[in-house]
Amino acid sequence: MTRTEPSLLLLIPAYNEEHRIEPVLREYAEYFQKHYTGKFQIVVVLNGCKDNTLEVVERVAKDHANIAALDFPAPIGKGGALIEGLKLAPLGDLIGYVDADGATSPKAFHELVRHTGEAECVIASRWLPGAILHQSQTNQRQFASRVFHGIVQTLFWMNIRDTQCGAKVMHRAAVEKIHSSLRITDMAFDINLLYVLKRNGFKVKEVPTEWTDKAGSKVVLGKTSMSMLLSAIRLRMVYSPFHGLLSFLRPLESRIYAKLNSPAPLPRKKA
Repeated sequence: MTRTEPSLLLLIPAYNEEHRIEPVLREYAEYFQKHYTGKFQIVVVLNGCKDNTLEVVERVAKDHANIAALDFPAPIGKGGALIEGLKLAPLGDLIGYVDADGATSPKAFHELVRHTGEAECVIASRWLPGAILHQSQTNQRQFASRVFHGIVQTLFWMNIRDTQCGAKVMHRAAVEKIHSSLRITDMAFDINLLYVLKRNGFKVKEVPTEWTDKAGSKVVLGKTSMSMLLSAIRLRMVYSPFHGLLSFLRPLESRIYAKLNSPAPLPRKKA
């Protein structure tokens, strides 16, 4: 008798992905229909899309009933999209997310799911032995990535080799426990997620992954790096004795985020 696997909710944040997301959705839907015995759902969280991404998702959903869209017409950032998407945690025993470009294949994501019995959060890593990288990043992006990793390790001491790889899966209980602490709405969201998971005593396991760098990245190296650095520093201050300084710095911080065309962090929730 085949054991039914946990229900799985997959979130895909999307910003202007009309040309890339259709094959990704079809591949995931078809793969998990064949290889996963539990209930499987995909929710695409649209973040201020100005193109036809929504129409593309709706077209694919006509062929696959387990695909749906959550549309936010105003830009809320990748992190903001995931914060909203994670509110749907009650829909799955496991909740994961991947990038809309298909850099993580369905098989590679499934490999993360297979490890969820070992930790409350399982993340893909491009920097562990055994990882397979197709079409590696440019030297410039690799250098920026490793510098940012060094900064994150210095600030947070999480001992995670690859915080930024866009493929992660978590248990529902962990998501529901830490959701109110998620505030970073740009691409530094992953740091916020992993840090609060660890602060709450949840185990995070890295798994070497197979990953393909895709053309058409939305990352603008200079602006994105500055925004992520600012968010990382802000997150560190939120969890420091100097948190009171944030109120003094917030007007300047808001101007910097606006200059970078990046969504500012959400305000800290009052107890």
